[in-house]
Amino acid sequence: MKITAKELTDKGICPTCYDRAHNFCVFGDNSEMMLFENSLFECFLCGNPRAEGHTIISSKVHYKDMTEAPEELVEKMFVFAKRAMEAVKSVYGAESVYLCTMCDGPMNHFHLQLIPRFSFEERGSKNFVKPRKDFVKDQEKINKLREIFKNYK
Repeated sequence: MKITAKELTDKGICPTCYDRAHNFCVFGDNSEMMLFENSLFECFLCGNPRAEGHTIISSKVHYKDMTEAPEELVEKMFVFAKRAMEAVKSVYGAESVYLCTMCDGPMNHFHLQLIPRFSFEERGSKNFVKPRKDFVKDQEKINKLREIFKNYK
């Protein structure tokens, strides 16, 4: 029986940390969606995206939100996020990319979400709550993003 993120959160356990420690049993193996990784954070395409190109940048160490994270980590994640937003716009043809953290509880794990908005979509905060979709693998776009990020330290 698969344990859910909600069940872990209700028990006071961070689902992201649990997932990493237990062979990706909560959210599934995201190695095919991984775009970049270093000792501080990882960047991958969202497995249940709100838009094509929806990207997550997640700290490796558990911090509830940005206020708990060291400034060095926050700085590096946001500088990387800027580059990732530019890359997602270019590779996916998005008009803009929204950035949000959405850390709303003690068992959340500090992460940034980059949600593309396309020219045919309305502007505004409704993009943060667009219905989630199934992930559609586009290896050509994944390869382009990996190529852009490969020299980032």
